[in-house]
Amino acid sequence: MKQVDIKNILEQYTKKTGAEERFSSFDYCYNYFKNTDDYLADIEKSCLALGFYLASWGMYRGSSFLLNKSAKYFEPTIEYLATLDRSYWDIDVDNYSDENMDKIIDIYKNLKGRIIKQENVHATLITKIMLGVFGFIPAYDSFFCQTFRNIAKPKCGFRTVNKKSLSVIHDFYLQNKEDIDEFSNSTFTKDFLTSKPTGIHYSKAKIIDMYGFVKGKIGF
Repeated sequence: MKQVDIKNILEQYTKKTGAEERFSSFDYCYNYFKNTDDYLADIEKSCLALGFYLASWGMYRGSSFLLNKSAKYFEPTIEYLATLDRSYWDIDVDNYSDENMDKIIDIYKNLKGRIIKQENVHATLITKIMLGVFGFIPAYDSFFCQTFRNIAKPKCGFRTVNKKSLSVIHDFYLQNKEDIDEFSNSTFTKDFLTSKPTGIHYSKAKIIDMYGFVKGKIGF
């Protein structure tokens, strides 16, 4: 799983992270959910913070069922997130213990139950929510999954969030720890009001998401 192109791939991503570029919608969503103590105090803002991030990241395009939903659709999701202990925001790919992987899978199932009402494809949408809110898992979109199916073959198909796929991501991190840690330590989210870097690092899982997305998009 050792890769020699991580720095080059990640540098292609960071070229498109200006304050008004769509990739920065992750920053604003992640900052909000990491820094806000009470999501219910202004639940409308909480729903809008999540909804715009998802729209900016392609979850309202084409035939997505979300096209027919307003931001209020996310109320049950926000109410669920408000029940979670703040320790969930300390989980990252470097501490994917069995217990933490179980927590991630449990959150995945709980979000799926609140968001997906019919037989809609769920892995991409739910993992994008989890990435934007917690930063502890990459988004399982088509580009990321294409990259990691190739890296992990035939071990994992990345069709859903389970211990197998999380273990592959963890193994990938361990094999490429130096490069991933370097980018995580030097990459910060942007503040919405000032456009300047905050003191919040991009998580290691977010760095892995960036690598998988860009490499899948440009092809192998």
